[in-house]
Amino acid sequence: MLTFEQKQTIIESFPELTKKEVSLKRLNYHLMDSLYEKTIVVEKLHPNGNGFVFVGDLLSYEEEANDKGLVNIRDYNEQQLREIIEDSIQYLSEEEEQEPIEEIWQSREGVQLKLAFEQRSWNVYHGENLEEAFGTHDAAKEYLLEEGFRKKK
Repeated sequence: MLTFEQKQTIIESFPELTKKEVSLKRLNYHLMDSLYEKTIVVEKLHPNGNGFVFVGDLLSYEEEANDKGLVNIRDYNEQQLREIIEDSIQYLSEEEEQEPIEEIWQSREGVQLKLAFEQRSWNVYHGENLEEAFGTHDAAKEYLLEEGFRKKK
C-alpha cells in the first residue's frame, strides 16, 4: 500500500488537479475544467492512506464503485492510482458523443412513457415531466417492467 505522501505526490503530478484541504487533515483534488457540475476527482484523501476517486458510471469500475461513483484507493499501487485518476479526468473532461436514444414504453392502460439517454443517464418522462433518472439502461428497464410497462415496438 502506498503511503499518504506517495499518493499525494502521484496525484499532484497531474497539473490539471487543484488541491483543497478539508476537515480532519484530508485532501480533495478538483478538476476545475470539468464539463460537469462534479469537479472532485480525488475525494477525502486521508493521512491513513484511505481515499476515493470519482469514476461515475464507467463500466470498467462498476464492480468497485459505490452508489456515488467512488472507488476506494486505499490498497492501490502507483500504476492503478495513475490509471484511475486518468480515467476520472477523461470522464469529467469529455462530452459523451452518442446518438440520442429514445424508447417508448406503454402500460396495459395505454399510458406511455419515454425512456431517453441524455447526458450519461437514462431518464423516464411522462410527457415533458421527468419521472425518474437511472445510471444504466438495465436499471431503467427493470423499473419500467416492475411498474407494468412494456417496450412499444
